Amino acid sequence: MSTTRSIRISALLEDRDYDLKLTLVAGERGLNRILNSPRIQKPGLALAGFTEHLHPHRVQVFGNTEVSYLLTLPEEQQREALARLFREDLACVVVTKELEPPKVLVEACEASGLALMKTPLLSSTFIQQVQGFLEEALTETSSLHGVLMDVFGVGILLLGKSGIGKSEIALDLVMRGHRLVADDIVDVARRKPGAVYGAGNPVIKHHMEIRGLGIINIKDLFGVSAVREQKKIEHVIELQEWDPIQEYDRLGVEDRFLDIIGVNVPLSVVPVRPGRNMATIIEVAARNHLLKLQGHHSAREFAERLNRAIADGAMRRTLGEEVE
Repeated sequence: MSTTRSIRISALLEDRDYDLKLTLVAGERGLNRILNSPRIQKPGLALAGFTEHLHPHRVQVFGNTEVSYLLTLPEEQQREALARLFREDLACVVVTKELEPPKVLVEACEASGLALMKTPLLSSTFIQQVQGFLEEALTETSSLHGVLMDVFGVGILLLGKSGIGKSEIALDLVMRGHRLVADDIVDVARRKPGAVYGAGNPVIKHHMEIRGLGIINIKDLFGVSAVREQKKIEHVIELQEWDPIQEYDRLGVEDRFLDIIGVNVPLSVVPVRPGRNMATIIEVAARNHLLKLQGHHSAREFAERLNRAIADGAMRRTLGEEVE
């Protein structure tokens, strides 16, 4: 089950990672408003009276253009312009470039319970950084039962029913020098279009359950180089018990995908049976994924060569019959 998050406006003031440099000017009551959109808007046209494309629930950025325009208006017209703007349910107002917020703007935000903040950052810089902050803070999240590994730099997500051997395979991969991201519970989040990242659940991060041994700490046993905090999920391998009746893909010509919170990730279904070296198979899958990223699809190239060989053989047979 996936969830789309929301945050309070106060989280913008509390940020430390994106260095938004925000300070509160007025409208403290507005810090409890809920923000659930990562989109930013500059309300220049809305101040001039064109509010058709003014969207509610967004951070409104007042740069040099907006502040300068507002100050050209008589005070009464300033109030009217802000009243039109504030009819929408806005998230908050941010004045950039260390500009002094106009007195009428301060009064209107205080009266409306709308948080007014300012930052020394340029509008373009602030918009870029606050969008990065909001995309991470508001991203759609979910949890999966599986194991996430970093194999040759490729994020490999192992799926399969309980007891099929996911953790044992992951342990074998760690022994070969690869890195564990998460075992049992993988928290996934969509960070940007077309990319989904996985991380270990904070409660069991760096730990692994091996039946017969119990819970082991991979970081303590193998060192910090054997784990990592998060990884982009680039390939999913679903482990299934070998079924002699089922037909498995033997060529790999057609690509399959698994939808993870709206992102299609390449999928391989691999049967498990005694005698199969699963760690080696997964390493090969990671190498093959890297090869595809470079434009080489081994299965399709083989199929094309096979089809050409069949076509050439048929042509030679036809020519031989005509000669006879």
